[in-house]
Amino acid sequence: MPDNDKPLKPEDFPINAEGRKIKKQDGTPIAETADPAVAEDVADRLNEDEARREEDKWSA
Repeated sequence: MPDNDKPLKPEDFPINAEGRKIKKQDGTPIAETADPAVAEDVADRLNEDEARREEDKWSA
């Protein structure tokens, strides 16, 4: 199972959902869900959060 103790870094994005697995940009799995729709939702939310964080860095 993936090492979930490490925080995600900007270079890990965008996060992708492949079936029930959630993976970093390099294909490394970071989580697995019970349902592919949940994996897609989590990946979308993580990507949106990271996009907002990046925008905040540039607007500050």
